[in-house]
Amino acid sequence: MSLQVGDVIRFERSFTVEDVELFTKVSGDEGAHHVAPDEQGRLIIQGLLTATLPTKIGGDYNVLARKMTFEFLRPVFTQDTIICEVEIEQFEKQGERILITAAFLCWNQNEKEVLKGYFSGVIV
Repeated sequence: MSLQVGDVIRFERSFTVEDVELFTKVSGDEGAHHVAPDEQGRLIIQGLLTATLPTKIGGDYNVLARKMTFEFLRPVFTQDTIICEVEIEQFEKQGERILITAAFLCWNQNEKEVLKGYFSGVIV
């Protein structure tokens, strides 16, 4: 594993109307703001769908999450491009496992922060 403390992983993603529709079906979160477009034709993305951005790192590095904290700062809309930056704060081998803790910050194309938090877990 090539990660170490201080590494920063950055990626971006835009959510589509189809993404929101699928997440609505899977989650049952059918708030009107998720199913009825605003005057610009956008939907507000569910908070937990937005929260999948930092969990991508877990998938990329086989992290079994133990704790996750999210602070939702402003809405994310379809048509937004969200940049997510994850910084590794702990990466420590303990026996057969590696403990990992990371902080993350996500912002939109207008440089407005939309989500921040941290996660911790193990890599086995």
